Amino acid sequence: MNAKRTLKGQKDRPERTAVPKPSFAGRLRTYFLTGLIVTAPVAITVYLTWSFVAYVDDRISPLIPLKYNPETYLKFSVPGLGIVVIGVGLMLVGFLTANFVGHMLIRSGERLVDRMPVVRTIYGALKQLLETVLKQSSDAFRQCVLVEYPRKGLWTVAFVTGDARGEIRHCFDGDRISIYVPTTPNPTSGFMLFVEREDLIFLDMSVEDGMKLVLSAGMVWPENQEIDAANQSPAWVQRHQQFLSSRKTRTPDKKADSA
Repeated sequence: MNAKRTLKGQKDRPERTAVPKPSFAGRLRTYFLTGLIVTAPVAITVYLTWSFVAYVDDRISPLIPLKYNPETYLKFSVPGLGIVVIGVGLMLVGFLTANFVGHMLIRSGERLVDRMPVVRTIYGALKQLLETVLKQSSDAFRQCVLVEYPRKGLWTVAFVTGDARGEIRHCFDGDRISIYVPTTPNPTSGFMLFVEREDLIFLDMSVEDGMKLVLSAGMVWPENQEIDAANQSPAWVQRHQQFLSSRKTRTPDKKADSA
């Protein structure tokens, strides 16, 4: 009786398919790809960094007088010497600019540049851009958002660059935010859009993670970014609810239209 029950139970159980073991060539291929994934980012980073340092050294080292050049007294070249010289030079310029005399010299130079028709336009645009990007209190490229673009139903990653100001702000009833929509895989080209705050989804994702997502065309995702609404902060839940309510009020009812 027990034997029959055992046989019956064995027949009811699904048969387990044996997992084929990988061949020796398959294991070698797996090891090769794993080693490539681990070493390739490190090798590329080291190569690009070394190439940049060598490029700067080749341009800056010949400009250093021989008696002040450490390579004159050493039997080997000093890598990164050009980077150090540029860093010290920038700090010296900043120190002189902070003083009264240096500030007056900068103002005199800017007045001279303002008299040049083409140069003043380029100088003014570059100065304003650098002041906006490098200013610590600026919100430029510090928030990653989702915007419905280029049509309804399609969403893309964008970056907040600031609030609309001046003439553009007065062209709209509500407040508008200027955002930058980068293209993939080259984020240096893209589109600038002025959108309402209610049309954006503000993400907790950092700008660096957003850039990685754009550069990789959606193949590299931020780690530990699984969203659980129950464990989110009240601010996140409030933003999400406000966005959903604004979409419901903006989207017309299809049944009402058909009626």
